[in-house]
Amino acid sequence: MSTLKTNTLTGTTSAGSILVTGEGGSTTTNLQQGLCKQWIDFSMNSSNAILDSLNTSSFTDEGTGSPEINLTNVFSSANWVCAGGGWGADNKDGNIIPNAGNAGNTNQYWMSTFWHDGGDYDMQNIHGMSFGDLA
Repeated sequence: MSTLKTNTLTGTTSAGSILVTGEGGSTTTNLQQGLCKQWIDFSMNSSNAILDSLNTSSFTDEGTGSPEINLTNVFSSANWVCAGGGWGADNKDGNIIPNAGNAGNTNQYWMSTFWHDGGDYDMQNIHGMSFGDLA
């Protein structure tokens, strides 16, 4: 087995596009399209702290169960997606609904966190991630 060591990968046909052959050998995936472009691990229940992140400048507590995630490097259009998950105090589950590209935004997204009964809830640990084309 060989080891490839490099600091930069550049496509030969297009500098920003590298195709990776799938496990079966018959299909390809665009490497850049498949990468997570932003993620955040944060808490809202007492400290409002970012625990770890990538391409995240900050988050704003817009009220109970309403975090707004701000990106460092923005997306090229409002056509991108985000996902989220997390848990509440004492490892109790709640619900998270992420909202990407809201009102044409390329630099932030919102999440709604709430109990199963629909009541807003500041979760203990929240994870958000986004995928799309960076500007």
